Amino acid sequence: MINFLNLKQINKQYREELIEACTRVIDSGWYIGGNELSEFEKNFAIYCGTKYAIGVANGLDALILIIRAWKELGKLKEGDEIIVPANTYIASMLAITANNLKPILVEPESNSFNISPSSIEAAITDKTKAILAVHLYGQLADMLSIKTISEKHNLLIIEDAAQAHGAALNGIKAGNWGDAAAFSFYPGKNLGALGDAGAITTNDQKLANVLTALRNYGSHEKYINIYAGVNSRLDEIQAAMLNVKLKYLDSEVSHRRAIAEMYLENIKNPLIKLPILNINAMSFDQHVWHLFVILCEKRDELQKFLENKGIQTLIHYPIPPHKQLAYKELNQLSFPITERIHDQVLSLPISPTLTFTDVQKIIESINEFI
Repeated sequence: MINFLNLKQINKQYREELIEACTRVIDSGWYIGGNELSEFEKNFAIYCGTKYAIGVANGLDALILIIRAWKELGKLKEGDEIIVPANTYIASMLAITANNLKPILVEPESNSFNISPSSIEAAITDKTKAILAVHLYGQLADMLSIKTISEKHNLLIIEDAAQAHGAALNGIKAGNWGDAAAFSFYPGKNLGALGDAGAITTNDQKLANVLTALRNYGSHEKYINIYAGVNSRLDEIQAAMLNVKLKYLDSEVSHRRAIAEMYLENIKNPLIKLPILNINAMSFDQHVWHLFVILCEKRDELQKFLENKGIQTLIHYPIPPHKQLAYKELNQLSFPITERIHDQVLSLPISPTLTFTDVQKIIESINEFI
């Protein structure tokens, strides 16, 4: 069986270093808010090219806390509108509604699957205060156009970079395009912890200062609480794991890109629509291929066909957020491009331990499908 993703195999590559890092934390006697966290925050900020990185418990908390911090700073208030792509994972919307702001859903570009700048422009009202740009599947959204729109209308930009660690455009990496960015280090991400973990990147000192308090019960100093904060801290063990794995992120992404090139060059089945790189990109670096997502009108039949060939595939995502019971008040909305994407998407295996022999078998099997 060709697994979609084998986390055991991925982490086995770094087993000795991970054990050493874990042992170092255990022996230190300091398990929250120590040297490992400080070191990872410094290293990840350098990697993204930002002034600050703030470790938090997970990617959803990262998004929630960015919006919450802007509310504390008076940049957002309840009832404000944030434009968000309709075809995102539900976490992007949960972060908005958790803060009692209003998500304004817009269609993506049909080729890149990322939020459409023209759709953003058309959705702006006097209540619009921010754009939440999701770098879906590992490809940067059209940040050049989005930044132009944000400057024209004086809007904040949040990057949902949960799938885009290391993606770059014109030399600027994900996490350094917006006013703030949220990352997830869920184990299956390109940079994955061995549990839940997340981070926020920003160049705004005031925002970073508020965030470091909010994640820690609203406190910079023990027992002195400036805000009614939360407990969302990236612990020492996960920070230590991430410090190990960050060193190998670029090489793992290089392998993903090599697999993606094989798929793009060799999948010839006319029933399959392959992913397309954003036309504004200057290089292949814009995409880190967290997922390699194809479209097929006979998606379910294709998935079953590949399963019978011993190839595991997944669907990211079968139901768009506006059709979820959690947002039943939005169920009547219609987003044809989004709904077609969700009905047809299929994610092929792409990981740093997938062999080129297995990739060739996947390609041959897809080309056999009729």
